[in-house]
Amino acid sequence: MKARIQWAGEALFIGESGSGHAVVMDGPPESGGRNLGVRPMEMVLIGLGGCSNFDVVSILKKSRQAVESCEAFLEAERAGEEPKVFTKIHLHFVVKGRGLKEAQVKRAVELSAEKYCSASIMLARGGVEISHDYEIIELGQAE
Repeated sequence: MKARIQWAGEALFIGESGSGHAVVMDGPPESGGRNLGVRPMEMVLIGLGGCSNFDVVSILKKSRQAVESCEAFLEAERAGEEPKVFTKIHLHFVVKGRGLKEAQVKRAVELSAEKYCSASIMLARGGVEISHDYEIIELGQAE
């Protein structure tokens, strides 16, 4: 896996993934940024959420669950002193569908956290306390 990061002036950086996708990163105004992009540590959090959500949806589909929406909401705490690493991250999944089985949703969330999500496992091995929970919203016929 490869990436390229180009400084674009002040605290602005353009990141390009090995697959050719670009993302804009910027620092906060108090650090010389202009708030034109996400912060690098926000990217880590977004990456974790994307990795885990990808797994949850994939596992639910393979389990033949009628999942129609899955959102992951993440909240993180960071150390108070430099380096301000993540110390705790909580993932809350909101899974919507028809006839979803709670046991299958629970299994998908746990498998992602414990076996498949490399971002989650890497952060946990680095000492970050990672927790998760979920809620299921049953969609009616007209929705």
